[in-house]
Amino acid sequence: MKLYKSGDQALLEISSNEWKIIEDRDWDELINRTDLFNYLKANAEGWKAIDAPIDKKWDAPLVSQEVWAAGVTYLRSKVARMAEAEEAGGGDFYDRVYDADRPEIFFKATAARTVGDGEEVYIRKDSTWDVPEPELALFCSSQGTIEGYTIGNDMSSRSIEGENPLYLPQAKTYEKCAALGPCIYLREDPIPANTTIKMKIVRGAQEMYSDQVALSQMKRKLPDLVEYLFRECNFPLGVFLMTGTCLVPEDHFTLAIGDKIQMEIDHIGKLENYVGKRI
Repeated sequence: MKLYKSGDQALLEISSNEWKIIEDRDWDELINRTDLFNYLKANAEGWKAIDAPIDKKWDAPLVSQEVWAAGVTYLRSKVARMAEAEEAGGGDFYDRVYDADRPEIFFKATAARTVGDGEEVYIRKDSTWDVPEPELALFCSSQGTIEGYTIGNDMSSRSIEGENPLYLPQAKTYEKCAALGPCIYLREDPIPANTTIKMKIVRGAQEMYSDQVALSQMKRKLPDLVEYLFRECNFPLGVFLMTGTCLVPEDHFTLAIGDKIQMEIDHIGKLENYVGKRI
């Protein structure tokens, strides 16, 4: 099942030809529960049936939740971040994090700085090297249970992070620095390890980058990342956790205004964003 947000409405896709509208429900209250899959399944019969939406752009599936992220969970991410920080003498830090028991976890964005499918993401005006990072994102209840999955776009300023690893918050957190969507994907069992994550970047009519990776390439276990996040933090309305990326464009590439970023994860769907210019 997939749960979509459109304005004040929640729409539930049970199958490709069976949709329900969940009316008069606060989004935060709706999603923040343990065993969300079975709650929706049990109550779906009483909700109004609707026709399948056509070519609809969806809001980011959050209202009050924070967005956090984990880093250096794949080998490619470790190599890329070691390279960008080498001149500043920080490359060794990422090697240590990759092999350590404690993962790298950092605050990414508020709901106000997070956009949905079809919306613009920004690159910083004081950055010269910028990339998107496609990531499996978890939705976790306030009790720390993994309730669903979505696609996360972790926009990153590699020039700022590479200048000094202590600049990571500035490299990661700014206006429209994150995208989530198109839905929250729900299932009874964990998402399969062979799930494929894809990304394509298009500039005009030219494909600038295209690659894919299997979730099985992640070194960390998803429940372990969640456990560390919840060790000393409470999330009364639940939280989204991006789990890291293994798709990083080559070092010569940087995003430009107008670029189209297309991300796709098996079972979940597609998330598309455009690089916009902050006025």
